[in-house]
Amino acid sequence: MIEYFKKSGFVLSVLALALSGCAGVDDHAGDESTLTGVALVQKVCSMCHGITGESVSPLYPRLAGQQKEYLVSQLTDFKGHTRSDPAGVQHMWGFTHLTPTQINELADYFSSQQPMHAAAGKTAPNARGELIFRSGLPEQGVTQCSACHGAGGDGNGQFPRLAGQHADYVVRQLKVFKLTGQRPRGAIMEGVTHNLSEADMVAVASYVESLGNSR
Repeated sequence: MIEYFKKSGFVLSVLALALSGCAGVDDHAGDESTLTGVALVQKVCSMCHGITGESVSPLYPRLAGQQKEYLVSQLTDFKGHTRSDPAGVQHMWGFTHLTPTQINELADYFSSQQPMHAAAGKTAPNARGELIFRSGLPEQGVTQCSACHGAGGDGNGQFPRLAGQHADYVVRQLKVFKLTGQRPRGAIMEGVTHNLSEADMVAVASYVESLGNSR
């Protein structure tokens, strides 16, 4: 495992992170408490999420313009190992030494970036997805997404921004909510996804990705 921010091997650690697809770092104590949130973004977070939070790979969520309160809660859950979905365990459980100040600064930084953009060539709305997002599927007990995430998918506080998020990432998280208890703050989503088919997950994920701002 890579030693987290250990000075003697920092450059090698960054290279290893890049080559391994941002594999999780271990929680060996280092000097990370001396780094500001911006320094953490530049040296670590940007390897997966991009310097402004506009990740290219759907393996890693776009963070630009995300709700600050949501970011704080998720970073806190990763730090405390209470969010245990497989990707979180692999990529985020190593960050056990983040301080509350660093978490706040990271959330400040990413939430202040220009909001997530729709992927080029994927801006045409998915009609089925739009129906689910705006009206839900009452006959199946599926609540409309817009009730919590906003009409434009901008989110609100603990309800994350979905507009412009990678569709593949959204689908993976919907499956986590439906099939596992690995996201402790997701109780409300367990009920929403219980009767949501995989095809409908794909449809609504495609729709919210298309809600991102055009460049």
